[in-house]
Amino acid sequence: MNRSTTEEVTTDLRKRWLFLLPAVFVTYSLAYLDRANYGFGAAAGLAATLHITDSQSALLGSLFFLGYFLFQVPGIAYARRRNTSRLIFYALLAWGTLAALTGVIHAFWLLAIDRLLLGVAESLIFPAMLLLLTNWFTRSERSRANAILILGNPGTILWMSAITGFLIRSFGWQITFVIEGLPSVVWAFVWLWVVYDKPEKAPWMSPEASAYLSRELAEEQVALPAVTSLLKALVRPDVLLLSAQYFCWSLGLYGFVLWLPTMIRQGSAVGIGMTGLLTAIPYLLAVLMMLLVAYLSDKTLRRSSLVWPFLLLSGVALLGSFLFAAHGFWLAYGCLILAGGGMFAPYGPFFAIVPEVIPRNLAGEVMAMVNSCGALGAFFGAWIVGLLQARTGNSRAGYLLMAVSLILSGAIMLFGFRQPASQSMPQLQTK
Repeated sequence: MNRSTTEEVTTDLRKRWLFLLPAVFVTYSLAYLDRANYGFGAAAGLAATLHITDSQSALLGSLFFLGYFLFQVPGIAYARRRNTSRLIFYALLAWGTLAALTGVIHAFWLLAIDRLLLGVAESLIFPAMLLLLTNWFTRSERSRANAILILGNPGTILWMSAITGFLIRSFGWQITFVIEGLPSVVWAFVWLWVVYDKPEKAPWMSPEASAYLSRELAEEQVALPAVTSLLKALVRPDVLLLSAQYFCWSLGLYGFVLWLPTMIRQGSAVGIGMTGLLTAIPYLLAVLMMLLVAYLSDKTLRRSSLVWPFLLLSGVALLGSFLFAAHGFWLAYGCLILAGGGMFAPYGPFFAIVPEVIPRNLAGEVMAMVNSCGALGAFFGAWIVGLLQARTGNSRAGYLLMAVSLILSGAIMLFGFRQPASQSMPQLQTK
């Protein structure tokens, strides 16, 4: 490849960061909006409006994750065989409609079914988009690409926390659910127009750039040991370890995400608008730390050693919040800010691990299983933290549970997982 051609290919490959990643970010951002705003509805009096108990409200918050857990592996297997981007299109239509219905339905059992089906619709999104990124980004880019995808998580909560509180104050929690659910339906058609499964199908990629990228990705696969069946891939010790680790991580993280607004409102006695602003601050730190850690991971090709320290940090910070909660809100809140940053920081390197140990033909299903175990942890985290909140009338028991879960998650990664040997770096750096 001569110099002018190389420059053209490099320029063309940058389009992935301009076309694909913004679309991926917005899609996951909308998905996260429609799962995390339930915490604001709970803080705004959802249980009182619907005449249900606080324990039933906690169950509604967690049923999403049960649906999210059940369908990920079969969903990603279908996506790999057929069309990933089109499957995400249909999922966008379904979850936007179901999220809006959360604000319309009044019967508890119907709302329980709606939240369960919302989890099913969204269960396809995250592993499908991780699989999509493995078709578009090389090893030296993957942690950053993953981080931009997952920035839809804290990034969404950052602006959602600031806006949702004021929407609820102005229109009530039910209308807010409708307002925040419908954009996913509209965005589905934008997604279908912009995103393609593979580089060679995208009209905004040149044939030369597509061919170069395909060769680089194929060379990475040569270094991976062959895995002959899905079952053998799913029961590998390293995969089971990552699944257990992510279960504990998600148990702590989603208890934090769903119930942080309630914890802040109970602890500080401020209004719902100020609750939203205070909830946003931990996610601002999370965004900054995610970008920094992902950059360091791709620069050094270190993965696991950039995961466990931040999980231990977040667990210790939550433990500090548990200890300080009885002595004043602001000191405990400062620990919550640090915990929020630490528990989100290592997402980019974590989800870069699986494509480095599992060949492409099975990596999607393995990532789906790891994420399914995370969803199961999220189910228990959302339910048990909410239940503890309802039974004790305060946040301290929930802080302790989340702290232990995150510390255990970091310890599993530190003592149980060994990063695979480095592979050769791609020669062409595109960003």
